[in-house]
Amino acid sequence: QVQLVESGGGLVQSGGSLRLSCAASGSIFSINAMGWYRQTPGKERELVATINGSTNYADSVKGRFTISRDNAKNTVYLQMNSLKPDDTAVYYCNAGLVTYVKSAYRYLEVWGQGTLVTVSS
Repeated sequence: QVQLVESGGGLVQSGGSLRLSCAASGSIFSINAMGWYRQTPGKERELVATINGSTNYADSVKGRFTISRDNAKNTVYLQMNSLKPDDTAVYYCNAGLVTYVKSAYRYLEVWGQGTLVTVSS
């Protein structure tokens, strides 16, 4: 069984910073892409940033957010600076990974439980 556990969400004032972390654990053989998505009530989940060698960002966060990963720890981070009230959302971690269980490889896409980020004006 594989799971992603997020941490680092909370309440911050506009212009402030937060750092999200997401650690993958379980019977992991390898991890391909990892990323962060966010969702607000009534809206679809949207991509924030992904990393798989190179990085990719939503236009709305370019220059303010930085995604990074520590492969030794199976962990991805999202450094969020210059936060705005529009960044308020539940942030979800995502990973595409390969497990090796009972002599079989299997590709999975896994989501974390989400962490709430609230930016006050």
